[in-house]
Amino acid sequence: MAGMTMTQPTPIADVPQTCAWALGDPLMQAYHDREWGVPVRDPRLLWEMLILEGFQAGLSWRTILHRRDGFRRAFDGFDPTLVATYGPDKVEALMQDGGIIRARAKIEATIGNARALLRMVAAGEDFADFIWGHVGGQPLVGDGTTVPASTPISLALSKALKAKGFKFVGAVTVYAFMQAVGMANDHGRDCPQRAICMESQYCG
Repeated sequence: MAGMTMTQPTPIADVPQTCAWALGDPLMQAYHDREWGVPVRDPRLLWEMLILEGFQAGLSWRTILHRRDGFRRAFDGFDPTLVATYGPDKVEALMQDGGIIRARAKIEATIGNARALLRMVAAGEDFADFIWGHVGGQPLVGDGTTVPASTPISLALSKALKAKGFKFVGAVTVYAFMQAVGMANDHGRDCPQRAICMESQYCG
């Protein structure tokens, strides 16, 4: 039309691609861009992510992510030495906390998982070495097109965690955990974070 400047659309090829699951939610996009798939070596953060993935079972990660601050507040910053001391009164208080997922079995499993972690520490086992030992210390890189729900490695890690006394650590949950902490890089082939995570060595 006369007197108007037409703006040319940006060619699709020039628009940075991302993993589809992160689109449409700023918090999910930020998590995708800054955390998902970046290798985590810090034992406490690894334990926190394992617990959060356990809470995700039967739900969506979006639900958990939007409550992560609430979880961190409710569980004393995911300090396992504090969580391990929780008794029945604390469980009941957590069951009334609207900032988290109020699932008794998962809350009680979190307390048990803190105690399991402390038993490992007392035995001289490093949780990060134990976790990363299942992938030889290096991230596995997916093909960028297909994403499995679980793998033989996540099944093996699941069994190893259960043997240590951990709960809510099935093979599917464990694979989601592996993706989250960078043990498995499943960013899409066209996603910029795929290469960034491949170059990352540490987070936490």
